[in-house]
Amino acid sequence: MKTYRELFGVAEFRTLFVTQCLTMAAGATSGLALGTIVHAETGSAVLTGLSMFGGPLAALLASGFVLAASDTMRPRQALVLAACVVAVADLLQAVPGLPWPARFGLLAVMWLVLSTAAGAGMALMADILPREAFVLGRSTLNIAVGSMQVVAYGVGGLLLLALSPGQLFLVAAGCSLLAALLLRTRLGDRAARASGPVVRRTREVNRRLLGSRVLRPLYLSSWVPNGLIVGCEALYIPFAGQQAGYLFAATAAGMLAGDVVVGRFVPHDVRDRLVNPLRFLLAAPFLLFWFEPSIGVAMALGLVAAVGYADSLPLQERMVAHTPDDTLGQMMGLRGAGLRVGQAVGALLAGTTADLLGVGPDAAGRAMAVMAVASIVVSVALVPGLARSRSAPHPATAPRAPR
Repeated sequence: MKTYRELFGVAEFRTLFVTQCLTMAAGATSGLALGTIVHAETGSAVLTGLSMFGGPLAALLASGFVLAASDTMRPRQALVLAACVVAVADLLQAVPGLPWPARFGLLAVMWLVLSTAAGAGMALMADILPREAFVLGRSTLNIAVGSMQVVAYGVGGLLLLALSPGQLFLVAAGCSLLAALLLRTRLGDRAARASGPVVRRTREVNRRLLGSRVLRPLYLSSWVPNGLIVGCEALYIPFAGQQAGYLFAATAAGMLAGDVVVGRFVPHDVRDRLVNPLRFLLAAPFLLFWFEPSIGVAMALGLVAAVGYADSLPLQERMVAHTPDDTLGQMMGLRGAGLRVGQAVGALLAGTTADLLGVGPDAAGRAMAVMAVASIVVSVALVPGLARSRSAPHPATAPRAPR
C-alpha cells in the first residue's frame, strides 16, 4: 500500500480521517476562542498559553493509572467516549459569563477523561492498515491535522470578527458531536487488545516502556524539542493580537507540507536519517523572532519551521518497530500524553519568559527566540541516545519488545 488511492480505499481509514478532521477543527476553534477570552480577561501571556495548550497537564495526573485503557477498552467505544466528552465540555464553555477559573476546570476534567482513550485511535489504525502502510497512514492523519488547523484558525480568526467566542464554542461542539456519530456508525466493533487490571497494567507497561534504552530517547525526542516550540506558538496571540489566527494557519500549513513530502515521497531509509535535521529545522526559524518581524515575515518563518514537525513520522516508525502488539495502544497513548504535556510545559515556560521580558509583541518575540535556543540545545543532547534506535527494522516486519 503505497498510494493515497489505496489508502483511502479502506473504508474505516476514511472514517478515521474524516473524524480526525472534525476533531482538529473543533480543537483549533475552541482553543482560539478560549485563548481570546482568557487573554481579554487577564492580559496574561502565561494564562493565555495555558488555556490553549495547558489541558494535557491534567492528563498527566491520570496517565500513570488509566493509560492502559487504550488497550483494554474496545477501540470504537474509547473513540466515541472521547468525542462526546469534548462536545459536552465545549457546550459548557459556551455558557456566557463563565469565569476563567471555571473554564480551566472544564479543561482539566475534559483532559482527565481523554487520557483513558489516548492511544486508541493510532492503535486502531495499526489494525486497519498493513504494517508497511503505517507511516503513510500516520502522515495522512497528520495532513488532516494540518489542513484543518489551516482552515479552523484562518476561518476562526475571521469568524471572531463577526461572532462571539461563545458562538465559536458551539461550532466546535457541533464538530465533535458529528465525529462521535460517524465513529459509532462507520467503524467496526473490535475486541480490546489486552485485558487485566487497568491501573496495574498501566504502571507495569509504563515502567517497561520508559525504562527501555531504545524507546526512552525516542520519547524524549518526541516530547521536549516539540514542546518548547509549541511554547513559541503559544505566544502568537501576545505577539500578533487579532492577526494571530493567520500565524496559526501558516504554521499548520508548514506542518501539512512536511507531512505530505516526508510521509508520501521520502523513502524509509532517507526518512530515518532526517530525524535530527528536521528537529533542528523546527527551532531555527524562531530565532529570528528576536527582531520582531512583520506579520508577513513571521508567517513565513512559522511555515518553514513547522515542516520540522515531520520528524514525528520516523520517530513513531522506530517506536512501532520496537513495541509488542499488545502494548501498542499504551505506547501511543504514553507518547501522546507526554507530547501534550510537553506542549503545555512549553507554553508555561514561554509565557513566563515573555512576562519576565516585559509587555507587548517585542517581549513575546524575544521569548520565542529563547525557547528556540532551548529546543536546539535539547536536540543536540539527544543525538547519541537516538543512535541506539537506528537499527530498528523496517515497519513491515514484526515489532520487537523494548530492550
